[in-house]
Amino acid sequence: MSSSPSEIMSRLPLRPYQVVAFAICMIILVADGVDAQLLGVVQPMVIAEFGVGSGIFGYAAGAALVGFGLGSWSGGWLGDRVGRRWALALAAVVFSLGTIAASTSGGLVQMLFWRIIGGLGFGAAYSNAIALSGEWLPERWRSVAATTLSVGTPAGGLVVASIASTGFVTEQGWRASFVIFGIATMLLCVALIVGFLRDSPAFLMARGKKAEAQRSLRKITSEDIDLEPERHPGDTAEGSVGVFDRSNLRMNIGVAVTFTAVVGVAYAILQWTTTMLTARGFTLEQAAEAVAWAGATSIFSSIAVGFFIYRFGSRPVVLAISGMLFVSLLALGWKVETLSALPTESERNMIYVLVGIAAAIFSAGVASNYAIMTRGYPASCRSAGIGFGIFMSRIGAVAGASLGGWWLELGGESAIVFFTVLCIGAVLVSTSAFVINKDKHVPPAKSAA
Repeated sequence: MSSSPSEIMSRLPLRPYQVVAFAICMIILVADGVDAQLLGVVQPMVIAEFGVGSGIFGYAAGAALVGFGLGSWSGGWLGDRVGRRWALALAAVVFSLGTIAASTSGGLVQMLFWRIIGGLGFGAAYSNAIALSGEWLPERWRSVAATTLSVGTPAGGLVVASIASTGFVTEQGWRASFVIFGIATMLLCVALIVGFLRDSPAFLMARGKKAEAQRSLRKITSEDIDLEPERHPGDTAEGSVGVFDRSNLRMNIGVAVTFTAVVGVAYAILQWTTTMLTARGFTLEQAAEAVAWAGATSIFSSIAVGFFIYRFGSRPVVLAISGMLFVSLLALGWKVETLSALPTESERNMIYVLVGIAAAIFSAGVASNYAIMTRGYPASCRSAGIGFGIFMSRIGAVAGASLGGWWLELGGESAIVFFTVLCIGAVLVSTSAFVINKDKHVPPAKSAA
């Protein structure tokens, strides 16, 4: 009897290889996060050596965002052509070499160039790792896997910050640290990818490689099953399609608007909270604590939202995220506007709570997009589709990070303009719930069964 890879996985219990494939993708994205966040940890040392101001150096710090967006799209396209496995290996080599090469920078321009190169690898790793891990897992686990993988970068930041807190970076110097971390992540990632990862049966069938797909399927079952290609709502009578095929039009619009909006809100809050709060009587340390709360709640909610999507489906979850984000931003904006000239401890604590809640919600919104893209794009263009979504999210990141200060300036001593723009963004987060075809959303658990 003929069956598609997804149908076979839905009938089988979770196999060890599937867990291993997910774990390797997670390790790669954490390593990706280590290299991506390393500059932020050693930044004071680099600024002091280069003799530039923090504002100017911000261009080098943000260069990885540009590379990330371009790399996610181009790397996703490459993954759909040569395979997720080899595209992922190439991405690991690129972001590792970019980190190593950055150690040779003699000034701001060179650092900016190498961070863009590293960013190409960062983005390509994300689009291919999320696509590959999702294809190796049964439908019931894909949403949870996609949202969990989205915390790879912050988890990598925790790793490198923990290592730095031991004095390792200070002892080695920033240049040697870039070389050590770059070599370590490259060796680890390439060894894991080449030694253990294989392209999924779904991808191989979409590329017409049935014999390879049958061999790949042996990783999870010894049954002799005649494989057939995946049947996806986006496929046409002619077969598999590309990202910009007309059948993906509503998917692309929904992802582009929702992902851009939620990431724009996220970066505006994360980038400008300390500036906004210090202007209202907080010390720098107190304002930084609000951002720390945001980081802590983000990791938890990004994982948790996967279970909610599995239980209720992605469409109602996105609507709930949009509504809750709107309310949380209203509450945070109101509290900021009514702060005393010298905020009391209870007022500061309320700000911490509200920032943490808003961060948890927008992080859940970011993670939910990965779950939707993993489900909504067919195997033939899944990596490129995820890459397209990440590319659009970088537009939101750049807008939130660069325009947030302008929105604050427009309001003068008031943050009303800033939070008005963010509330509009919160409403736009609901776009994917209305625009994306219902059959491309993640269905509720009962419906999927």
